[in-house]
Amino acid sequence: MKKFFYRVFCGFFLGLSVFAPGFSGSIIAITMGIYQDLVRIASNPFKGLKKNILYCLPLGIGAAASAVVFLLAFKFLFETYEKATFLLFVGLITGNLPLIFGEVKKCGLKKRYLIGGGGAFAAALALGIFSMGSFALAGQAGAAGLTASLPLLALSGFAGGAVALVPGMSVTMILILMGVYGQLLFAAESFLHLELTYLLPFGLFGLCALAGLVLASWGIKAVFEKAPGFANSMVFGFMAGALLGVLIQSLRLEDARFNWLLGGIMLAAGLGVSMLFVVLGRRMEKMEKANGEA
Repeated sequence: MKKFFYRVFCGFFLGLSVFAPGFSGSIIAITMGIYQDLVRIASNPFKGLKKNILYCLPLGIGAAASAVVFLLAFKFLFETYEKATFLLFVGLITGNLPLIFGEVKKCGLKKRYLIGGGGAFAAALALGIFSMGSFALAGQAGAAGLTASLPLLALSGFAGGAVALVPGMSVTMILILMGVYGQLLFAAESFLHLELTYLLPFGLFGLCALAGLVLASWGIKAVFEKAPGFANSMVFGFMAGALLGVLIQSLRLEDARFNWLLGGIMLAAGLGVSMLFVVLGRRMEKMEKANGEA
């Protein structure tokens, strides 16, 4: 039962990563100790289907709850306290860095890891600065409803699903770059009012996202199995680049309601939540090892 509620908790923040700009679901999954399981399930979902369904069910419940919370609460935070909300994300990412660096050290620090980590850092920083700067325009784009063509929605879904398991990458950043984030947010919000006008295009987006997720997971699984040190160094680089990108954009934002007391509270809250994930993830890992030995 503890595992079930812990996975609901994990699913809540995984779901949040789908909506929140700069929030990497893969990093959250790594921190919570469920990343490898998700990659395994995504790469071959029909192997041990019943077990996979039972594993993913609480994650799905948590993700659905986070969707409602984001649309009702975080949308308000972004519109009212945008700068402070981005500092919350800075705290969430910062608290995860020591954990990933520890994974790199386990494999030994090698020069070639610097190449992978440096490249990942540069890519995440560039993408973060460009896409986060487009957030306001993306949010306004949804005001007219879901107007994107079906081919664009299909391509956006596939691209979003493909990067979902790439550590440090934000699905939302990709959707913002492709110009569909605001429209999808509008469509999701309409479902809360039991309006099914956008069910078909939203469903197409979801199916293509699932296809991208499954196909990309094969390559990601192979990389982590064959070159864990290099893979984790890229994870660290992605995280550090995303962190710097979000920090730069948060400091550049002009928010008349912002004050550093509120910003400090949000930053501390992000650090606290990320550290809580680390502690809970390690406890769950110890419990699973103990159950396996028993």
